[in-house]
Amino acid sequence: MGMFDPIKGFGVTFSTMFKKVVTEEYPEVKKIPAPRFHGRHQLNRHPDGLEKCVGCELCAWACPADAIFVEGGDNTEDARYSPGERYGRNYQINYLRCIGCGLCIEACPTRALTMTNEYETADDNRQDLIYTKEDLLAPLLPGMEQPPHPMRLGDDEQDYYVRGPELARQRGIPPDQTVESGHEEAAR
Repeated sequence: MGMFDPIKGFGVTFSTMFKKVVTEEYPEVKKIPAPRFHGRHQLNRHPDGLEKCVGCELCAWACPADAIFVEGGDNTEDARYSPGERYGRNYQINYLRCIGCGLCIEACPTRALTMTNEYETADDNRQDLIYTKEDLLAPLLPGMEQPPHPMRLGDDEQDYYVRGPELARQRGIPPDQTVESGHEEAAR
């Protein structure tokens, strides 16, 4: 150990003492994440308000952390929640287990499940980190109707998955404002 080693250490301190402090003002100033950032999940809707989730449970099977629970239910003519035969009656994502990998998004055949840019999911109550279907559903936009209601975009579910956006434009229903609309524009 040299005689000037303590002075060298103070030299580092003095050299950084007058530089601008790099401090994140996180709670007051929120950082805007990248457009394709994987944040909180969202269950999307069709342009008429029906849910896109058909209760197939593929997202739960694909989840390596076993963070998703789906229980499907059958649609009836009196109570229709999705255009298919089934809908996701009970849907839960446990954010205490979720690792944000996005495999559930890739597994979804109807693009019902997407990830938003919302990154603030911390909480001091463990029960509040288990998001239910009501927490995950996309909000109703103008022109949408709260389910259950009959199909508005066509006579059968094929109209929703094949020609849904085209029929919605013809009937004056605003375009679907979910994350996947950005993916469709990027694909063009």
